[in-house]
Amino acid sequence: MALLDDIRRRPGMIERKTGVFYRRGRAFLHFHEDAAGMFADLCSEDWVRFGLATAAERDEFLAALDAAL
Repeated sequence: MALLDDIRRRPGMIERKTGVFYRRGRAFLHFHEDAAGMFADLCSEDWVRFGLATAAERDEFLAALDAAL
């Protein structure tokens, strides 16, 4: 998945399992897939879920990820 490769290049991200990222020793990002599609859960202060079905959704998620880093 190209999105995972993009995330892996960001500094400070530790991938303990495929698609499960930690930052500063705490869970920070993971993914879910269900009948509604693929989602990313990102924790900056609280967990926030982002849809990943469209390019606009992925761009919004990556912008939130960069802001949280």
